[in-house]
Amino acid sequence: MFKSSLFAAGLVSLLASAASADVIAGWSMSTVVAAATTGSNYTYGAADLGALTSGTSLSGFHTASATTTTWTSPAGNGSTYSLSSNNWTTGDYYQVSMATTGYSDISVSWDQTRSGTGPSAFSLTMSTDGGANFTTLLASYTVVQAGLAGTGTTSWNTITNQTGFTTTTIVGISAANQGNVLFRFSSLSTTAAAGTGRVDNISVTGALVAVPAPGAVALIGLAGLVARRRR
Repeated sequence: MFKSSLFAAGLVSLLASAASADVIAGWSMSTVVAAATTGSNYTYGAADLGALTSGTSLSGFHTASATTTTWTSPAGNGSTYSLSSNNWTTGDYYQVSMATTGYSDISVSWDQTRSGTGPSAFSLTMSTDGGANFTTLLASYTVVQAGLAGTGTTSWNTITNQTGFTTTTIVGISAANQGNVLFRFSSLSTTAAAGTGRVDNISVTGALVAVPAPGAVALIGLAGLVARRRR
């Protein structure tokens, strides 16, 4: 009985370990923003990395007049471009949306920096109902100014990914197996009109929930049956 129970437990463990960490949706910022792009709303576009890129989106919103917010794509953190904008007021945000269907243990990571007069404090919130309600994941986090003296403050460039710069990762998020998840990075301050905030390398990952093959399920059932008969 003991050996049979161990056999069944081993099978269950093997199947559980089949779950793997995957990029669900990621934005490496490979597309340039058209010159002289202005507007209070801007949609950068779908993720270019990940298993579930269809229907994804990276966008931004500013309350400033549509003619005063400019969206640009300067050098990223080891990538060709990033997404940048000026004219920040409290509540303005960048946002990504995607599905997490079939995944558990959701995590999100991103790189973020700012100019000297750009927004220095943000919050991270999440919605799983299309934006009607948001849950706070980070009430406040600090964005480092690019170009300051010291370790991890060098300005971004297209060649070198500075891993210790402003990369933030939030793990264990309760957004598993959802058809629509929003992550919103919102400014907590109003800045000078020329102040810019920049994001890059946004990545949402999760553990793929493995579905046992019919044969594996049958083996587990057989092991359980043998264990019962030996009692």
